[in-house]
Amino acid sequence: MFDDLTEDNYILYAMKYYDNPQCLSENDFYSDMNIIKYLKRLFNRYLLTGDLKERLILNHIITFYNLFPIDAGNRILFLKIPENSHSVLKTFLIHLDYMTEVIDRINGTYIISSDIMLDMNVVKKLREIKCQ
Repeated sequence: MFDDLTEDNYILYAMKYYDNPQCLSENDFYSDMNIIKYLKRLFNRYLLTGDLKERLILNHIITFYNLFPIDAGNRILFLKIPENSHSVLKTFLIHLDYMTEVIDRINGTYIISSDIMLDMNVVKKLREIKCQ
C-alpha cells in the first residue's frame, strides 16, 4: 500500500509509523504533524529573505524524528517539503545524521541524496553552532 508515497496516502503512512506514547487523540497526532507546516514556513522565509532560524529548525526536526523512524520521517518530509527547499532540508538532515542515501518512492520516483546539493550558507551556520 505504501510502495509509492503520495499526497493521497501519506496520512495513513504517517499514522502507521507515528510513535508518541503521550498521544491521546487524533488532535494530538495532527498537532504533531504541524511540525511540517512550521518547517515549510521557516524554509520559505530563509529562501525569500535569507533569515535562517537554524536553532528553531533543528528543534523542529529533532522533535519530528522523535515521533517517526528515520526512513519514514525522510519520506514524509521529502514529500511535503517543496522541492526548492530540498537542499536546505538535506543539509539539516546530514548535520543530524538523519539523511539516507536513497529515499523510497515518493510520487513515483526515488530520491537520491547525491542528486541534491547542500546549501552552503546553511552548512556555514551549522558549523558555527558546533564551534560554540
